[in-house]
Parts: sequence; structure tokens; C-alpha cells
Amino acid sequence: MLAVPKIDLKKTVKEISYFIRGVVEDANALGVVIGLSGGVDSSLTAALCVQALGRSKVLGIMMPTNFTPREDLEDARELAEQLEIETIIINISDICGSLFMALKADQLDAEQKISMGNVRARVRMIILYYYSNTRNYLVAGTSDRSEALIGYFTKYGDGGADFYPNIHLYKTQVRELAKYMGVPERISYKPSSPQLYPRHKAIDEIPVDYDKLDPILVGLFDRRISSKETSQLASIPIKIVEEVLSRFNKSKHKRSFPSMVKGWELD
Repeated sequence: MLAVPKIDLKKTVKEISYFIRGVVEDANALGVVIGLSGGVDSSLTAALCVQALGRSKVLGIMMPTNFTPREDLEDARELAEQLEIETIIINISDICGSLFMALKADQLDAEQKISMGNVRARVRMIILYYYSNTRNYLVAGTSDRSEALIGYFTKYGDGGADFYPNIHLYKTQVRELAKYMGVPERISYKPSSPQLYPRHKAIDEIPVDYDKLDPILVGLFDRRISSKETSQLASIPIKIVEEVLSRFNKSKHKRSFPSMVKGWELD
């Protein structure tokens, strides 16, 4: 059997809080800005930043579209009220619409739909960095280990941030820690939904849901065992395990600095 390691919740909160304070202090920043989606990743990130820095140093930006489910926006608002943090709401539909019009993008084209979704993610990144720059804040990334390892994020979109408090935690661990931190259970265990286009669901794009994906990742990357052994121990078809490994390999460019002829080292 392959299982996601149990984490010491109290110790993990303390460790991440120390990390957040250190990053902000080292940058001489005054606080952090977070994109709040109403999902578990951004909710946990916000809760941890408040724990580390205090509510007055955390700014939440909600960036819905015209197709964002009402409950997601309501969940983001409720979480912000619970944490007592300042929030700003910016509907990005008009911003993205102007870009799509200039690009002559066709929403009915399947390939363009994905590209347009990535544009929405990058528009959100631009907005976060606007507020980061004007306030001398850092942008807190919300990615987790499950999605980072398979490249399930937009390069220079949600993949653009100054630091990542939770990227060492698998999605199942994120959910558990969020519940421990007081994030409402309906948010902590809500199905993941990036909402980059209408009716966008993570399960439609990832090889298998997180309760099965995470043990595969534990086998491949924590225990470093073969795809065949991972398949056997996780009771998951080898085809799915190989797809997960393939996504890791194809998305390596997302997790590294752009290639250069020479590095940054001094001669």
C-alpha cells in the first residue's frame, strides 16, 4: 500500500509561519497579497499568512469572471471575513474580453479555449503584482505539490509568485491542514475547479482524482520506486501511473528558470 504521509499539523503550521515571516522580512516587504478563489489552496494560504503576519498585512484579491460560480465568490468572501483581512474584488471579464477581441480568439475552438484560460490566469497574476508593487507586498503563491509535480498550473499565471507556503504539501495534506486551520469544511473538501473557462473542473484534466493521484506521486517522487511497483502498491493501472510520470517530464520547464547559454555564476 502507498499512503500519503501524515503530517504533524501543529508543527507544520509553525514551520510554514516561520517560513512566511522570514521571506517577508528578508525582502523588506510590508505584507502579502493573495488571489482568493474560494478554493482550498488559496484559503489555506491566506489563513497561514494571517497566522504568520497578522491580518493587517494580508490583502486578498478576488478576481471572478462572469462565469465564476456564485458559491465560489461567496466562499472567498466568507473566508476573508472570517480572517478579517482587507479584500478587493475585480471582475476580469472585460479585461480579458478586450484581449480576446484584439487576438480574434474563438471561444468555440477547443485549443483556443485552453489558451484563453491561460490568459485569464496571467491577467490575475498581473493584477496581483500591481497591488504587490504599489504596496511593497509579496505575492503569495497558492500551488500545492500535487499540481506542481504534474505541471497543472499556468506558467507565469498561478505559476507566478514570490513564494509558495504550501508547495511541499500534497492536495490531501492541504485539505487536512486547512480544516485544522479553521477553513470551513465545504471549502477544505470542495472539488478543485480552476475556473479558467466555463464549467472548468480539475478532474476533467488531471489523470486521476487527488485521493489516487497523491499516492502515485508519493511512490514516484518520495519513495522513488518504479512505475510498475507504484502501480502495484497503489492499486492503480500502470497506464495512469505512466501518464502521471509523463506529465512530470513534459512540465519540467514550468518548474525551472528559462534555459540560458550561461548561468548566473560569477566567473
